[in-house]
Amino acid sequence: MNPGRKGLVLAEPLLFERSKSGKGGMELPEWDVETYPTEEIPPHLLRKEEAKLPELSEPEVVRHFTRLSTYNYSLDAGFYPLGSCTMKYNPKLNDWAANLEDFTEAHPYAPYRHQQGLLELLWELKEDLKEIAGMDEVCLHPAAGSHGELLGILLIRAYHQERGDTKRTQVLIPDSAHGTNPSSAAICDLTAVTLPSGPDGLIDMAALDQLMTEKVAAIMLTNPNTCGLFETRIQEVIDLVHQRGGLVYFDGANMNALVGMARPGDMGADVLHFNVHKTFSTPHGGGGPGAGPIGLKSLLADYLPRPLLAKRGEELILDYNRPKSIGRVRSFYGNIGVLIRAWTYIRSMGPDGLVQMTGQAVLNANYIKARLEQDFHAPFGQAHCMHEVLLTDRGQKASTMDFAKGLIDRGFHPPTVYFPLVVSGALLIEPTETESKLALDAFCDAMLELKAMDAETLQASPTGAFVRRVDETLAARKPILRWKEES
Repeated sequence: MNPGRKGLVLAEPLLFERSKSGKGGMELPEWDVETYPTEEIPPHLLRKEEAKLPELSEPEVVRHFTRLSTYNYSLDAGFYPLGSCTMKYNPKLNDWAANLEDFTEAHPYAPYRHQQGLLELLWELKEDLKEIAGMDEVCLHPAAGSHGELLGILLIRAYHQERGDTKRTQVLIPDSAHGTNPSSAAICDLTAVTLPSGPDGLIDMAALDQLMTEKVAAIMLTNPNTCGLFETRIQEVIDLVHQRGGLVYFDGANMNALVGMARPGDMGADVLHFNVHKTFSTPHGGGGPGAGPIGLKSLLADYLPRPLLAKRGEELILDYNRPKSIGRVRSFYGNIGVLIRAWTYIRSMGPDGLVQMTGQAVLNANYIKARLEQDFHAPFGQAHCMHEVLLTDRGQKASTMDFAKGLIDRGFHPPTVYFPLVVSGALLIEPTETESKLALDAFCDAMLELKAMDAETLQASPTGAFVRRVDETLAARKPILRWKEES
């Protein structure tokens, strides 16, 4: 092992460190190409020396990656209460459906006449999402929620540009909105303007009245917001924006609190994205997989990316004849595997099941709040939360990060920490509907146990994990991303 790597409880050398010259777990055929067109490759791209790849036997490689898999935390192993991320259990039925051979072997360039079964599934998902959100149209292309955000703002920009309203160069983003909203606006060459919250954690209407000028193209709302609160003045907010010529983008990251209970389209939203990998059950840790379909009202439909899934008689087609389209935003039809999982989840739950899902998610969050609010600061007092509960480290002997690390020792993935940014020392906890009372009680008991510990002991956590506490600032500023052979 490299002696400079600190904090390891168990020794798990890198494959390079295990490597011994002459070992091998495979045999490659002899090179049988007579000539190789090296003259067509720029000299600076040609390797000057043989690649130093690790040499190991097959059992060593298999055991190495199997051990690493046991060091990772997963939803199959335990409670994963990341606030704002909705890390719910993924039913194995979803994986079975997504791995059916006719789906996995379908070629994206096959004629649509040969893909009618898959297109029918996507059409049904599209219709389901329209009904769930109260929208006129749905596009399944975006590969993630942030990608859906980008597409939604591109459509809003195209709408204003076609009307000649080019002075609208700003997007209002509440300080309690989802974290990726400002970047989506910036990529579209629009200026993100922060809309402050009031002391109740909701949008400050006086500030909105002042900021909602003729320069504003849209407001990007997250409702419930990242404080876990429903924007009770949502109708006033949307009406004011519309009256002054702006459009309303609705971030669907927190749809787990709305499905079957309330529809953004009925509130007046013009466009929203769905995080189907959150709301409809494909966990997305490690940066993927994801899918971020968008729903929209008809005034934006002409600008949708092509091709759009459409019906021609009884046949499903991919419609490229869209003269006002903003163009492509994604190859083919989107992240098919995630979309199949979402369809499976929706169909297996049914309308009543989806309503129950939402109610259980909200109930679970409020149960955690009720159990912990006497011992942890709840920044917005007695207000009922939605699908996630926001607590802070105010008045505690230890910090938010200490509690997060302590939870690792007790077998729990930490909740989201220090977010939303508008609340100091935030612990944002989202249990989702898939957790039992037994799991919630175990989590709450662990939090109360950590509170009772002395600060010095807690600050040493985690002590039983594969990697102990590391210098996260140093890791971010001076990451070691490439192995170097020790001399």
